[in-house]
Amino acid sequence: MNVYDTANRLASEIRQSEEYNNYKNAKQALNLNTGLKEKMQEFEKARYEVQLEMMQTGKNNEEKYKKMQELYAELVKDEEAKKFFEAETKFNVVIADVNKIIGEAVRDVI
Repeated sequence: MNVYDTANRLASEIRQSEEYNNYKNAKQALNLNTGLKEKMQEFEKARYEVQLEMMQTGKNNEEKYKKMQELYAELVKDEEAKKFFEAETKFNVVIADVNKIIGEAVRDVI
């Protein structure tokens, strides 16, 4: 069996998965709502800053972290945003699991 054929089949199966399609649909719905999209972009920026600071310093900037939490709390009050976060989480779990499986398969040579 050709590994490239298997990888292409996996990619196709991911695109056909419920998690992928729910995430894609939630993202499209979010993008149609300009106000919500802007709030989501503000949250994503805050989340990125918190993660970057944690990686660089090993500590959370409490002010930035609190701002991120407040943005998230405001967003999840909106049903569309809540669906987006749920779909995003489920899709990320699938991708993380696939990466883990592949990583374990090649662990002995890395």
